[in-house]
Amino acid sequence: MVPLLLQLAVLGAALAAVALILISFVAFITATEMPHLHRHEDEKFFLNARVQREALPSIRDSPTKQLSVVVPSYNEEKRLPVMMDEALGYLEERQKYGSDKVRVITLVKNRGKGGAIRMGVFSSRGKKILMADADGATKFPDIEKLEKGLNDLQPWPDQMAIACGSRAHLEKESIAQRSYFRTLLMYGFHFLVWFLCVKGIRDTQCGFKLLTREAASRTFSSLHIERWAFDVELLYIAQFFKIPIAEIAVNWTEIEGSKLVPFWSWLQMGKDLLLIRLRYLTGAWRLEQTRKVN
Repeated sequence: MVPLLLQLAVLGAALAAVALILISFVAFITATEMPHLHRHEDEKFFLNARVQREALPSIRDSPTKQLSVVVPSYNEEKRLPVMMDEALGYLEERQKYGSDKVRVITLVKNRGKGGAIRMGVFSSRGKKILMADADGATKFPDIEKLEKGLNDLQPWPDQMAIACGSRAHLEKESIAQRSYFRTLLMYGFHFLVWFLCVKGIRDTQCGFKLLTREAASRTFSSLHIERWAFDVELLYIAQFFKIPIAEIAVNWTEIEGSKLVPFWSWLQMGKDLLLIRLRYLTGAWRLEQTRKVN
């Protein structure tokens, strides 16, 4: 009986090893180059207050503002106005802004959330760049918490630092409101993030993140994933480049209208996490210390 069990264990281990090699091979040969950052001609301009086309700036230009806010929006006609009213109201209390305070970049094709944010980041004018979701789930005044977290990381190596909003402190409350199945999916996703990609960050998916201009340029210029799991690769890249990261607790409220379908979206993100790890591990994707924005 024991020899039979031993043989089955050896067979199982061999099959697992073969499966891992096969998956790694598939991940390597299906890996694409860096997503093409070519802008369609219509994506190089925005309409100014005089309804005239004006060329967008580049993140390689010197900053002309203290803060840029990038809000990816796709079919957000209902939620975006509420979020924008709150954000602009708060920002205008801090500092008066001119007629160029809002710029709309219309993308010719759907690049995914990560791709849309990258296009916004590469067109930003601020010394600091804030990513914020269109649903307004995180109240905008919490940016002050991220600013403090960012400042506490000083001195910044090469002027690079990141402050991530976090909902980890709300985990117990969210578990009480979720089904057992969704809770299991959540823990499974967190484990995969920790095991495969990012250590030390409990909530990688909160859409409220503040980056210095230099950190945004370095990380987004190396990004491959353009869909929902792009946050994980972004932080993976940041940790590779030893960019200091602060995780800051923020207020967060569930807003109706989410486009995430729990099971299928998390399954897709789980696949992306595995591919991120395997493609960097096999050398299909590489990070270079001196990488510049394309």
